[in-house]
Amino acid sequence: MNGGGAGGGLNAPASPGRVEAPRARGRGLGHPRRVGDVRDLRSAASARRRDAHVVDAQLVVEAERSAPRAARHWVMRAIAEAGIGGSTNQVVELLTGELVANAVVHGPADRPVTVRVRIDGNAVRVLVSDSGGGVPVVEHPEPTAPSGRGLALVETLSSDWGTMTRPDGKTVWFEVLADD
Repeated sequence: MNGGGAGGGLNAPASPGRVEAPRARGRGLGHPRRVGDVRDLRSAASARRRDAHVVDAQLVVEAERSAPRAARHWVMRAIAEAGIGGSTNQVVELLTGELVANAVVHGPADRPVTVRVRIDGNAVRVLVSDSGGGVPVVEHPEPTAPSGRGLALVETLSSDWGTMTRPDGKTVWFEVLADD
């Protein structure tokens, strides 16, 4: 989070250990809104598809802790530039981060992770490839378990998903249908 803009930075903590986000005023709305609040933008003009063209792009990241964040930001920008926003953009961002995190944790540490996004019509497909072996399995961990929910999220929030084994590793992919 950057500290720029009106208000300049974080507000004083409301209680020990708690930091509140700066407040922003919506244009002409007259009510405060927290910066970073999630809103349902499906009816907003910015969330509608501008045109129906095909996008096929790829990003290669090193298998390190920062890879999921870099991939999330990259895929979010790529699909936003294609005119896809709102909840579809948020779901694709979340699921991309989950798959890249899995590739970093379960794949070889010294090998790159490839993220590919393909948009065709209203379908957004993200493919994450690494050189690790094995086939990912959806887990249903105990509520108190610290991890193991990534593929369950992919299974629940995507329109379709799957895995492909290759001679040099595997690819895990998901597809989300964009809101019209």
